[in-house]
Amino acid sequence: MNILEEANEIFDNIQRVAPVVHNISNYITATDCANMTLACGGSPTMADDPEEVADISAGCNGCVINMGNTGGFLEESMLRMGRKNNELEHPVIFDPVGAGAAHRRNAVLENLMDHIRFTVIRGNISEIKYVGDKSSHAKGVDAANEDLANEDNIYEIAEYAKKISAITCSVIAISGPIDVVANADTAYLIRNGHPMMSRITGTGCMLSSAIGVFVSANPYKALEATVTAMAAYGYAGELAYEKTVRTEGGTGSLRTFLIDYMSNMNYETFLKGAKIELV
Repeated sequence: MNILEEANEIFDNIQRVAPVVHNISNYITATDCANMTLACGGSPTMADDPEEVADISAGCNGCVINMGNTGGFLEESMLRMGRKNNELEHPVIFDPVGAGAAHRRNAVLENLMDHIRFTVIRGNISEIKYVGDKSSHAKGVDAANEDLANEDNIYEIAEYAKKISAITCSVIAISGPIDVVANADTAYLIRNGHPMMSRITGTGCMLSSAIGVFVSANPYKALEATVTAMAAYGYAGELAYEKTVRTEGGTGSLRTFLIDYMSNMNYETFLKGAKIELV
C-alpha cells in the first residue's frame, strides 16, 4: 500500500477516534495550536501546571511538547507529561523550538531528550541539526539560510534525517521549502506549502499540533501519519494563499484561511494536491 492509499485510513481514523491531544505550547501560539488541533479533528487540552499534567495526560490519546518557552515550571511540566505518555504508550510529538539558540534552552533540550522517548521530532532544519549532532548554524528560532533545503541538497538532507531517526528512535520531520519525513529506513519528500506561510508567527507550532492529531489517531503508523499531516498542512497553506490573493488579504487572512482549509481537509481534497515523493 503506498502513502496515498494509507492516507485514506489515516483520515478515517481521525474521524473515528477524535483524539484528545495534550499540548504544552508557548504563550505566543497556544491559541493557534488549540484551534489547529480542533481544525484537524482533535480535541485540545493545554494544561501546563506540573501538578496536573500527568493526570490530564491520562485522559488523552497523545501529546505535543513545544519548547517555545522553557522558563519557570515548564521544564518540569514537559518532563512529567512526556514520562506519563511514555508510561501509557501514547505518542509524544516534540517541537524543539529554538534548539541551539541559547545555553539554557539547550540544557532543557538535553534533559528532555534524556528522559522522554519521542515518537516524532518536528522542527526546521537548523533545529533538527542541533538535535542530531549540534551542527546547526541558527542563532534564533528560524532556520539558518545555509541550512535550508533546496533541490541540490534535499537528498542529502533525507539521508541525514534517516541517520538522526536511527539515533533518536523517532520519526524525524523537517519542515522547510521542501519537507522531509523519515524513519531509520525510509524517507519522504513533501513539496507542498507556500513561502508566505513563513511570515505568520506559529506556523511551525501549528504544524506540530496537526501532527499530534494525525499521529494520536494513528499511533501504529507514525511515519505515514506524519507524512500525511505535513502534506495536508502544506496543501492547506497553498489553498489559503490562493484565497488570500483573491480576497486582497494579507498575513492575517492567510492565518485564518490556513485554519479554515485544515478544518475542511479530507482524503478527497488531500488527493487533489498532495505532492509526496518516496526516496
